[in-house]
Amino acid sequence: MQTVTFAPSPDQYAFTFGGVDPVLKINPGTAMQLWCQDAYCGRISSLHDKASECLVPTELNPQTGPFYVNGAEAGDTLAIHIVDLTPAHTQGASALIPYFGGLTSTPQNPTLQPALDERTYIYEYDAQTDTVRYAAQGSDLVLDLPANPMLGTVGVAPAAREVRTSLVPDAFGGNMDTPQMRAGTTCFLSVNVDGALFSLGDGHYRQGEGESCGTAVEGAMHVTVIVDLIKGGGGAWPRLETDDALCVIGSGRPLEDAWRISQVDMVGWLGDLYGLDPIDAYQLVAQIGQVPIANVVDTNFSAVTKIDKSLLPEVSAYGGMHQRMREAARTLGTITY
Repeated sequence: MQTVTFAPSPDQYAFTFGGVDPVLKINPGTAMQLWCQDAYCGRISSLHDKASECLVPTELNPQTGPFYVNGAEAGDTLAIHIVDLTPAHTQGASALIPYFGGLTSTPQNPTLQPALDERTYIYEYDAQTDTVRYAAQGSDLVLDLPANPMLGTVGVAPAAREVRTSLVPDAFGGNMDTPQMRAGTTCFLSVNVDGALFSLGDGHYRQGEGESCGTAVEGAMHVTVIVDLIKGGGGAWPRLETDDALCVIGSGRPLEDAWRISQVDMVGWLGDLYGLDPIDAYQLVAQIGQVPIANVVDTNFSAVTKIDKSLLPEVSAYGGMHQRMREAARTLGTITY
């Protein structure tokens, strides 16, 4: 298996999906060892750093990429298997940003209340115990929490020459912010343009479902992925497969629409996999589906419809691509799942 290594310099960060020239061309079946900057572009590193003073609004969620996949054409499906996610630093940061988050007044949902108090939290990351340390600022509570490294953003260039900020999730993927995007997961994205032009980034050392305050434990990340290509169509929305589950991520506003999108695409996916008509598939999803909330803070909200594979007859989605990529990952050495 061919392996390529790439770490962007600051002038190579991408802040959009679409509208950016590729930094590298790769063949399907390539393993990639990448480095991703944190969502703040490294500008928050201490308790004294305030988001309103440090951050540049046009330089948030820097992406590593985009990468051109040889042979990828509109209508194909890109498969990205996450082999390993390793925090690149010994600390991550979470910040309460004025008028941003799920429990405050925002530009999309204005109220007469003032912004919440601005506060920055630094989480020390311990690689030996694989934990991050939460330290309250208004009390003495300190907790060591298990790290759950994930990628907030994985996406391809949108269709129709559209250019979208790296802060938004949509059908092309993007800033979905779901903890399901972790090591051991294969992400399937529909290709919209020649080469797919995929990017990834926004490493989180830990995040709860929903990312309710607006930021996770943000941190730079070492990322190992394997990228492959499936000729022909897939789902309209991002799909995930792990050893244990099938997932669809829908994004939109209000949250009910994000949920509906993920439900409809899962109904279609199970219909294709098991030969079910839409009503039969709808009934099955209604009884076995789980719905983790990915984010309720981004430009679009994201909801996940998740199905436990142990409840279903064994079947090979996308011709068994996840299983093949998982076996390929084993040849790369130590993996984290």
